[in-house]
Amino acid sequence: MYLKMHLFSRRAYSGLLFSQGSMATCLRSSKSLIKPRLYRNISLSCQRCTVMASWIIDRYGRNDVLRFTNNMMFPIIHFPNEVIIKVHAASLNPIDVNMRNGYGAAALNVKRDPLKLKSTGSEFPLTLGRDVSGVIMECGLNVSYFKPGDEVWAAIPPWKQGTISEFVVASGNEISHKPKCLSHMEAASLPYVGLTAWSAINQIGGLNQDNCSGKRILIFGASGGVGTFAIQLMKAWGGHVTAVCSQDASSLVKKLGADDVIDYKSGDVAEQLKMLPLFDFILDNVGGPTEKWSPDFLKKWSGATYVTLVTPFLLNVDRLGVADGMLQTGVTIGTKAVKHLCKGIHYRWAFFTPSGQSLDEIAKLVDSGKIHPVVEQVFSFSEVPKAFLRLEGGHARGKTVINVINKK
Repeated sequence: MYLKMHLFSRRAYSGLLFSQGSMATCLRSSKSLIKPRLYRNISLSCQRCTVMASWIIDRYGRNDVLRFTNNMMFPIIHFPNEVIIKVHAASLNPIDVNMRNGYGAAALNVKRDPLKLKSTGSEFPLTLGRDVSGVIMECGLNVSYFKPGDEVWAAIPPWKQGTISEFVVASGNEISHKPKCLSHMEAASLPYVGLTAWSAINQIGGLNQDNCSGKRILIFGASGGVGTFAIQLMKAWGGHVTAVCSQDASSLVKKLGADDVIDYKSGDVAEQLKMLPLFDFILDNVGGPTEKWSPDFLKKWSGATYVTLVTPFLLNVDRLGVADGMLQTGVTIGTKAVKHLCKGIHYRWAFFTPSGQSLDEIAKLVDSGKIHPVVEQVFSFSEVPKAFLRLEGGHARGKTVINVINKK
């Protein structure tokens, strides 16, 4: 009896590795088990089906905590709306460096384990990386808009296992069909920065293709990943863009469509901005002292909005704990919002928001030629630590991409 059950389990498990048509045939006849169709290039050996190659960390710290392993647990579909993606390319964002250093660990662990049922350090081994472009291998029972073999892209939320790995699990509402005009290397550079900019500009700032025409937009940190995407999005919607960056990035932002460029190294930025008309919208990727004076350059009592992506939320939770950190954050945002509202402007915070639906809209803009990926450098899968060092060095001119398929 035990032998029969074991053989049946082996056949059923093997059948999951083929397409739905092949699986059905697989269960009907033994002949199809010998010559399956539409094989998905996954080994049937027990070891190959349970482990994979990945870059992980076992503790928080500097770059030396990054470790390569061939024995990372193969991802499993836990919910019927999830898919498994074979990763072709990933890319790095500043949040990956911050997470490696332990930034936001307290808040993210609450999201991973809200009832605190697991022990401290249960998030390890942790895979970093948020962006992915690849091919769907398996779909949960409730996934209807995607099928195995579809080329997709996504930005995985930071509380989940990341994308610097051979395979990754994503929710069906987090993924979107990859733009047809982009390679996987190009596509992997856009999801996280695109969704972050989309959240700040569209969902928080209220701008869209119908109301943005002729609006004056000011972007701080314009040469980074979010900044380069935001410039293109604003120009696609008909806005007038002023970009603040260093002189050596001016040619890049002008190429992307910026109408005016302010070099923050050539003199006081505030003095340079006084020579220009006031703005309808400010996107701040820099924070710090910039937040104190930049809202003064908005049009008062006209619905103008200042949105910053540099917020103290995760830092407050790390420093004060979940309850006190959230309370402090609420007091801070409330106080600042009222203060600026009294001056006739809106003050907002924005965060990355995973959304396959928003990626669908971004894909349309990409395929229509209105948004282009900005890739600074591509590293092979074996060069992940070098990629982190490059990003950590700052002054990026576009995205740092990881070619996961290239293992050398």
